This record gives sequence, structure tokens and C-alpha cells, in this order.
Amino acid sequence: MAGTQGTPGTPRVLRAMNDRAALDLLLEHGTLSRTRIGKLTGLSKPTASQLLARLEAAGLVRATGTTEGRPGPSAQLYALDPGAGYAAGLDVNQHRIRAAVADITGAVTGEYELRTGGRTGDGVVRQVTGALDGAVKAAGLTRADVRRLVIGTPGAFDPATGRLRYASHLPGWHSPTLLEELAAVLPMPFEYENDVNLVAVAERALGAARGHEDFVLLWNEEGLGAALVLGGRLHRGFTGGAGEVGFLPVPGTPLVRQVTKANSGGFQELAGVQSVPGIARAAGIDTPDRPYVPVASGLLARAAETPDEGPYAELLDRYAERVATGLASLVAVLDPELVVLSGDVLVAGGEPLRARVQAELADLAASRPRLVLTAVPHEPVLRGALESALATTRDEVFDTSR
Repeated sequence: MAGTQGTPGTPRVLRAMNDRAALDLLLEHGTLSRTRIGKLTGLSKPTASQLLARLEAAGLVRATGTTEGRPGPSAQLYALDPGAGYAAGLDVNQHRIRAAVADITGAVTGEYELRTGGRTGDGVVRQVTGALDGAVKAAGLTRADVRRLVIGTPGAFDPATGRLRYASHLPGWHSPTLLEELAAVLPMPFEYENDVNLVAVAERALGAARGHEDFVLLWNEEGLGAALVLGGRLHRGFTGGAGEVGFLPVPGTPLVRQVTKANSGGFQELAGVQSVPGIARAAGIDTPDRPYVPVASGLLARAAETPDEGPYAELLDRYAERVATGLASLVAVLDPELVVLSGDVLVAGGEPLRARVQAELADLAASRPRLVLTAVPHEPVLRGALESALATTRDEVFDTSR
């Protein structure tokens, strides 16, 4: 009967549900014996044996060895077959594109970085495919082996126009036909996502926000941004612009008007990377302004080493107050359970900066979210792109009902 395979309660659907439960357990634990899988899923030994035989024949799991060092007979161990599926991610900024490929277990099998020449916007499609091909080659694969790609960029693509918004500093990415051009040359389905949103994806999958349904991630490197996770889902807004908090009006800075033009003001001027050298000089620390991210990160890292001494303590105090001022507006509207501080500038301040922001926020906001530092400090945008691509890939590969 047509449609039977999707009918709840049918043997095929029940088998597929058990298959998915076992595959998710192997993804979580790495290797498991048949007996352990049976206990964790509630399946009998014969049913667990049939399940594993079925998954092994489908190329989804493989035998990896036997248990050792325990009383009694050794037991066969099983793990996901890494080659069951591959996904890719890209992290794009105005200077370079980082690409990586991961197997179904999440292990990175190939990486590549393509320098894109700063302000020139020529050949974006060529740059994307070049970076992807570099990672694919490093993984010993071809483009056709990759089931899904997620591209992370600053700003967001407006679903109504197809144009990239809030990222005027990213040359060549604003053509209304860019997504169509990419679709024409890429053999796999692809998605695009805001870079800070992808940091939140990585944080929820692997980091400090695991198990949290409501949290805010504040990012500070070249620009200030936020990711908002509400009820377990990213909140992107109507045009994808949710989280562009650099434009947020805050006390003590001009309003940002005509935001598509390069100008200053708002939360970015108050607490963005460019503000740190000025705060340091006002505290009596001699410092250059640029390059912004290395200078600001270096100042805050030095302050974190001597958080209670002289001018560096003042730098931490004043900067924490600025960060908390903008966060207070987000907390007042969203009332999150958790706030994650991420990006090189905030991470450099470490625990001394986090503690000061937490204390300032307690005075400025009615609710008391817990502040934590990121637990995904290494290439979080790229890791988030991979996690996003892998989630969809696993849904496809692990579905044995078809």
C-alpha cells in the first residue's frame, strides 16, 4: 500500500526508529558492544543483533575490535562507519575563506585556507569552489562525496532579495544572483548562515551552551554581534538581521543612522574592538590603535594576567561596564538563561573580565543570567558550519525507513 513506510507503528518505521536510536548512541559514545546497545535502547539481544547486522550491511556501522581487560568472554565492539557520509563548512571574511570537511562522526578529515585579497570582490564563486576543493582534496575526496555544505558569512542574506545585508565590508558578496550562481556550480545542496549564529550552533552542540534552550552569545572580534537562541531554535528575525547588536543604541555614543554606510555609534563604538585602545590610554597605558583585534586582545590578555593592579585593573573595570551596558538591553528583552562570551577580544579578558561583566550586569538588569566564557575557542564559525551541515546529513544518512 502506498505510503505504508511512513505510517506510525508499522514494523518498518519501528525498525527505523530503533536504528536511529542506536546510531545516535554510537555517535555519542564512539564504540559500544551489542549488549550495551541493547541495554541503552531497551532491545532484546536478538533484536539488537539483527539491528547491528542490518546497519553493518547498510554501511552505517562497522566492527572495530573487542573488549579487553574485563572478566568473561570478550565482546565485539561497533562504531559508526566514518565514510557513511561527509559534510563541509566554509568560514568567510573579507581576507580569507576557511574550508573543512568532516565525516559522519564529526571528525575533520580535510582543511584548507584561501586568501582572498582584501578589498577585491572578483570571482566569489571561484573563491568558494577553490576553498571547497582544497579541503575536499586534503580529505582525499571529490566534490561529489560531500552531501551538504554550509557557508558562514558576516551579515545575513535577505530571503526577499537574495542580497547579503549588514556586511558592506565583504566585497563581491552582494550580487542578487550570487546564490543562484553558486547553486549552478555546486553539486551538493548548500545553506548559508550568519557567522555568529554558527558560533552559537557550535557552542550548543559542543560547548558551554550544551543542554540550554535559551541563551545569548555575544561575539566580539572585528565587529560586535550576537546570536539569539530561543526555545532551542536560532532566532534570525524577518530579514535575518536579528543579532546585529553593533547598531544597538546605547548611552554615551551617537545613534547609528543610515546603517548601510560606514559610520560610527551605538554598541560597536561603546564596546567594540576599536574602543579598547582608547580606554587603555585613558587609564595611562601607552598603546597603538591598530591592528585592532591583536592590539585589543593583547591589552585585555595582559590585564587578565594582572587583574587587580593599577591601570590594567581600570581597563578591565571600564571595559566590563561598557560590555554590560549593551548586554543589559538584550537581557531586558530576552531574559535568557545563559550568556556566552565569545570572540578573540572577550576571550582574551578571560575570567577576570567575565566576572566583572557579571557583576555589572547584576546592577543593570532585572534578571540574572549566568555568564560563561566560550568552550569552543578554536575556529568556532567553521566548527558551527560543520555541525550545521552534519545535522542535516545525519538526518538523511541515518534514515533507514526508505
